[in-house]
Amino acid sequence: MSRIDDPTRLRHMQDSAIEAMSFVENCTRKDLDSDRMLTLALVKDIEIIGEAAGRVSADCKAKYPQVPWLQMIGMRNRLTHAYFEIDLDIVWEVVTNDLPPLVAELEKIIALET
Repeated sequence: MSRIDDPTRLRHMQDSAIEAMSFVENCTRKDLDSDRMLTLALVKDIEIIGEAAGRVSADCKAKYPQVPWLQMIGMRNRLTHAYFEIDLDIVWEVVTNDLPPLVAELEKIIALET
């Protein structure tokens, strides 16, 4: 079994966040109600972000406390385990409001860690 390093996990997070943000370009919140593929794509990208965040080392997480590690991991757990109770308003808020600053922060961290 190969060990994936922190910079790789951080890039996975960044790539998934960028992808999710690209999926909502030219979309509105209402599109989530009518476009099942969009909803599933956003949920999957958010799950990937949380899964990768959960696998970043404790040292790296401690080094960058400005990143909402626990919230991302918790969101992933909620989406995965309570899939029948997903609040699309929250998904929309995460993608449109939370991911852009996360991408900017990850860009800085990746530059420092590589």
